[in-house]
Amino acid sequence: MKFGDMIIAFVVVSVVIMIIIPVPKGIMDFLLTLNITLSLIILLISMYINQPLQFSIFPSLLLLTTLLRLSLNISTTRLILRDADAGQVIRAFGDFVVGGDAMVGFIIFLIIVVIQFIVITKGAERVAEVAARFTLDAMPGKQMAIDADLNAGLIDEAEARERRKSIERAADFYGAMDGASKFIKGDAIAGIIIILIDISGGLIIGIVRRGMDFLSALSTYTLLTVGDGLVSQIPALLISTSAGIIVTKTASDTNLGSEILRQLLSQPKVMFLSAGMLAALGLVPALPQLPLNTLAILLVISGSAIRRAARREEVDMGEEVQPEYIEEMRKPENVMSLLKVDPIEVEFGYAIIPLADVNQGGDLLDRVVMIRRQIALELGMVVPIIRLRDNIQLNPSQYRIKIKGIEVSEGELVMDGFLAMDPGTADGEIDGTDTTEPAFGLPAKWIKEEERERAELLGYTVVDPPTVISTHLTETIKSHVHELLGRQEVKKLVDNLKENYPTLVEELIPKQMTFGEVQKVLANLLKEGVSIRDLVTIFETLADYAPVTRDPDMLTEYVRQSLARTISKKFVTGKRAKVVTLDRDLEERIMNSVQQTEQGSYLTLDPAVTKEIMNSLTKQMDLFNQLGEQPIILTSPMVRLYFKKLTEQFAPGLIVLSYNELDPGIEIQSMGVVSA
Repeated sequence: MKFGDMIIAFVVVSVVIMIIIPVPKGIMDFLLTLNITLSLIILLISMYINQPLQFSIFPSLLLLTTLLRLSLNISTTRLILRDADAGQVIRAFGDFVVGGDAMVGFIIFLIIVVIQFIVITKGAERVAEVAARFTLDAMPGKQMAIDADLNAGLIDEAEARERRKSIERAADFYGAMDGASKFIKGDAIAGIIIILIDISGGLIIGIVRRGMDFLSALSTYTLLTVGDGLVSQIPALLISTSAGIIVTKTASDTNLGSEILRQLLSQPKVMFLSAGMLAALGLVPALPQLPLNTLAILLVISGSAIRRAARREEVDMGEEVQPEYIEEMRKPENVMSLLKVDPIEVEFGYAIIPLADVNQGGDLLDRVVMIRRQIALELGMVVPIIRLRDNIQLNPSQYRIKIKGIEVSEGELVMDGFLAMDPGTADGEIDGTDTTEPAFGLPAKWIKEEERERAELLGYTVVDPPTVISTHLTETIKSHVHELLGRQEVKKLVDNLKENYPTLVEELIPKQMTFGEVQKVLANLLKEGVSIRDLVTIFETLADYAPVTRDPDMLTEYVRQSLARTISKKFVTGKRAKVVTLDRDLEERIMNSVQQTEQGSYLTLDPAVTKEIMNSLTKQMDLFNQLGEQPIILTSPMVRLYFKKLTEQFAPGLIVLSYNELDPGIEIQSMGVVSA
């Protein structure tokens, strides 16, 4: 095997050279025998493989064997016309196989060519063509299934890469088989032409050069030519049969012979019915009795044997397999596996499939990877695998985002359009279908591609459908990221931190806090959009204040103050913060309404007071909205937590900061006051 590639290259070059250089008769006998042997080996291999890709070199091998047969045809033609003798193999096929009768041999040759050319080769070519077409059509769906399994964590990247490679190999194989079938067809046509040339040229050479009479020349050269044709066409018939077996074979765990016996002999009733029909035909006086009755008896015996074997197998299954099957079904794992819920799932209609299919130019999978990287950088949270799958129950262009199996958001795309949004500076109107941008709820329009350039010139923000769905997915994950952070995810973050800060981690967990308590603090931070990437600062603060209080809300406030620079950079642009403050009397009223219990603290404000606060807050928020800026509420450190809880139902996305959470270098500009 060490020099196998060199040997194969030498053989291929030798086959080509054989077309030019005369070959002695002894060597020709060996090569003709080798050709038959090689064809027989290929036929047997095609029968014993379990799936076509196990013999993926067949298309190339088909070309080489065709080249070998044509080279042998040319060499034998040279011997026939030059010496009127092409060796013992051809003479044996001309004399023994066809009984020395040139006409019989010629007819047999034509029948073999017709069988190979019209029946086997034509059928194999059609099957290969259809298989190639269906394989290529099925590639996007198979690729999506692999990506879905990868996103769901059912397979790893190595297995996904191997499965993709297998799909590509299958497409390449059937595509190559579709073209390689033309070699067999061309070989059959060349065989007919060569035999006509040999007979015509042999008659001329025999009569003119060798002085033979017409009948002697016809008998000699016709027998040699027919023998040559049979020697070349029998291997060709074996090769074409191999091609037909390979392209018609489906993937299974057994070879062709075992499958044929298993499936043909699986129904004893068929044997008994066939035996009855043969016995009925045996009653017809004109038909031969012996073969019909003999076959009927053999079928009855075979049917009885198959029935007895089936009954024994049922008994064995009842005694052995069935108890094991029942016991397996009783195991709780078979029920528990059904309870698995994907953390994040995106379902979409069939029209959106091209966005996730790499072969159709879709980049949604790459965008999902970038979304996970973006959130990891912005919030310090490792988002779980995002599962993508199609759902035929949705509208073709509709998609749905689920968090832990529950739908939290949805949208609909116009696949051949673009979404245009007015950022507030657009000058002019554009034609399109009115809609709402799904991520932020802004008014927008779906426009056609020819309107895109005009909309951009007018100042509209124009995005394509993949950007719409990826932006929507990003914002949905950000708004629910605190729900995705569980104890297991916290443990992974802690283990990663422990590699570089083992002392800090060991002091805090489990001596002062549990994973569950740390998880609540981190979830509180994520819920308000505060990054937990700086785990060192967070854990240092928790280690300082955990001995003082175990209240997760209070610990969160201490951590927020330690992350002042992070929070300032997140919510304040530049060095000036335009804020809305709380009236001092309102802050005192809020603090006086705080009730402390064993389960935590909560507000007991009068509903009328709460309504006045919300009305005042609404006026201030409207003022900021008119200015096109994000309102920020600034309170004292002790009030921030309770005011945020008070406004969560009314304005969940409202930014509420305390004075201690702003960087000292930021200038505060009060734009209004909330009072009650």
